Amino acid sequence: MTIEPDTAKQIDPEVKAPLHLWVVGILSLLWSGYGCYDFVMTNVRDAGYLAPLPPDMIDYLDAYPAWVVLGWAAGVGFSLIGALLLLGRSLWAAYAFAFSLLGLATTQVYDFATPTPPSMKTAANWGMTGLIWIVAVGLLLYAIRMRTRRVLT
Repeated sequence: MTIEPDTAKQIDPEVKAPLHLWVVGILSLLWSGYGCYDFVMTNVRDAGYLAPLPPDMIDYLDAYPAWVVLGWAAGVGFSLIGALLLLGRSLWAAYAFAFSLLGLATTQVYDFATPTPPSMKTAANWGMTGLIWIVAVGLLLYAIRMRTRRVLT
């Protein structure tokens, strides 16, 4: 008795990486790289980087519990890993982007459950939060689609 491999899970050698994979991969690498940069500069309390922020926002960030900081780190870190895996055509990119969303959700739960300072209740802040969610969900869906099309191995 021979067991045939599950051909649905095999990568089609004829499938070439589409141009949009490289465009999305590079843009996601830049996006995620900046997210990591922001995380590091904020958490090392770089004075020059934090100078434009109002004092109440800095106080709010300083009060983040460790689990929120960990969620933030996971959000940006897994997003960067997902971007690198996407560029490497790895099917694990989808998992990395999913974990990134969990990290993002962690910080958002805290932000919505606690009183935020007035400087964080601006249209620009809400817009940026929305954009982050759109990009994060979009990257996950894109990675899943590329995996389904056997572009990711």
